[in-house]
Amino acid sequence: MKQRVITAVVALAIFIPILYLGGVWLEVAAALLAVVAMSEIFIMRKRIIMSVDFLIASLGVLIVTLPDRLFDWLPHFITRLDLIYVVVVLLLLHTVASKNKTTYDDVGIATLSLFYIGTGFHNLITVRNDAGLDTLMFALLVVWLTDSGAYIMGRAFGRHKLWPAISPNKTWEGSLGGNLWALVFAAIYLQFFPQFYGFWPMMGIALVLSIVGSLGDLVESALKRYYGVKDSGKILPGHGGILDRFDSLLLVLPMLHLFGIV
Repeated sequence: MKQRVITAVVALAIFIPILYLGGVWLEVAAALLAVVAMSEIFIMRKRIIMSVDFLIASLGVLIVTLPDRLFDWLPHFITRLDLIYVVVVLLLLHTVASKNKTTYDDVGIATLSLFYIGTGFHNLITVRNDAGLDTLMFALLVVWLTDSGAYIMGRAFGRHKLWPAISPNKTWEGSLGGNLWALVFAAIYLQFFPQFYGFWPMMGIALVLSIVGSLGDLVESALKRYYGVKDSGKILPGHGGILDRFDSLLLVLPMLHLFGIV
């Protein structure tokens, strides 16, 4: 517990100022986090990160993560999706060059991962720099309150397992309690920081974000269970890896784009 608290304090002391500053500071941080998260996918799969396929996959996740303005230099007939296609082709060609030491399955997982990770961190940048810090904090706090509320309510009242095959410690009581905590927070937050839509539409969005955040947690739990690991990485002592800490946000932040907020 002491290690978890120390890590959390240090991480927040670094992360909160970056969120406050936004701009290029957040863009660099998000790019680094995306590459580290991609490395965690490779390590969980017992793949070598000092390899050609990891370098290509890292290039791909950076293309997805980085803000749109950094691609303004491209000719009008070339899009970001075209660049990602080039990355996928390079990965496919590497299956030939490596004599199938990198397989078609490896390419598929790398491609899925660069979209999963890159889209989440791209929207971290977009929400902060385009919609503003108060909107980003709304999403972050909904996720954090859902997680904290689920833990506390689950410990106190949890009786019925939510999805034991994937995450045996989670309960329906904890999950619903976390959603309730998030909604109570959202109702208070919106009184001080009105958002893009009116109160009741934003309350509905908060509920969706809370549920999606819980699902994002389960997705990462399924990933770790499949690969037989406790944590996605060890970069955050007591907390695991970047995917462990950002699993909910990787699905939640793109929802703000789908709702038209950014």
